[in-house]
Amino acid sequence: MNEFTLGVEEEYMVIDPATRELTSHHQKIVEAAQRIHKDQVKAEMHQAVVEVGTGICRNTAEARREISQLRRTVAGLAGDLGLSIGASGTHPFSHWEKQLITEHPRYNEIVNELQEAARSNLIFGLHVHVGFQSRELAIHIANQVRYFLPHVFALSTNSPFWEGRNTGYKSFRTKVFDKFPRTGIPDIFNSIEDYDNYVKLLIKTNSIDNAKKIWWDIRVHPFFETIEFRICDCPLLVDETMAFVALFQALCAKLYKLRLQNMEFISYSRALINENKWRAARYGIDGKLIDFGKEIEVNCRNLVLELLDFVDDVVDDLGCREDISYVHKILEQGTGADRQLAIYQQTGNFVAVVDYITAQTLVGTI
Repeated sequence: MNEFTLGVEEEYMVIDPATRELTSHHQKIVEAAQRIHKDQVKAEMHQAVVEVGTGICRNTAEARREISQLRRTVAGLAGDLGLSIGASGTHPFSHWEKQLITEHPRYNEIVNELQEAARSNLIFGLHVHVGFQSRELAIHIANQVRYFLPHVFALSTNSPFWEGRNTGYKSFRTKVFDKFPRTGIPDIFNSIEDYDNYVKLLIKTNSIDNAKKIWWDIRVHPFFETIEFRICDCPLLVDETMAFVALFQALCAKLYKLRLQNMEFISYSRALINENKWRAARYGIDGKLIDFGKEIEVNCRNLVLELLDFVDDVVDDLGCREDISYVHKILEQGTGADRQLAIYQQTGNFVAVVDYITAQTLVGTI
């Protein structure tokens, strides 16, 4: 039986509490955190970003403990330096042109190749790894689970603002990232050999030097025995992060269960799934997604409830019912984007939005 182990990565904003702007921490947070958590805290391409990652967790309870501890550690070390951290897909008003790039051969190479697309990629995501016993099984499940990515993405939308503007999107982070090559919803791969041959061709033709430069919304990880979900904005709350982790784990378990019964979910084309991804980015949970089987539009909230019903029979075996049930609270209270927008509508002030983000980042981590 596949155990569906978990790994969770989050990217945080480093903020100057006086100006509420993004600021460089000159890797001091990372250096201090690595003395506590070793390689679980890392630098990112921009110096205003700190990335954290859990170890391999057996269940959502372990993942929650680790990601909560990492949020607390990074926030505490930032505070010691007179800084703060925030969890959001984008900063509400900072401009990327002012932010420093981390000096590292890999980042220098990416900036040299992708130029302004890389320098302007000042965004913050959530990555969720779900473990699989074989890469062959992983590619089979990845093909099918692609359909559900916009549903979870809609729940995670948390980046309505960009450079001091209300973008009209619930997730503008994804629109910023679209400038990179090899992003978005991947195609269907008929086998793991099919996928590996694709990677080998790109390496052979000097398109990439390794498979980590494939930045799709979901990928069979090039080095770990996992499917990596990369579509979500970094959530405001740990409770939200864990809801999405539980959803991705449950979807993998459900699709695996169907496979054991010689059944499978339909693998829809990238072109169709992209229609739903765009709707999710624009409207979050307040819009409509397409039910491709029925060929009709359906309220996103209704499809999310159908999704919860779809995975319900595996949730208790995984032990993630409490985490996944938080989805109902998101449907009731709104996504991170909805709540950021509400603060801005109340105050007309982006500084107030930043203060809200930083305050929310540690809620529920104690």
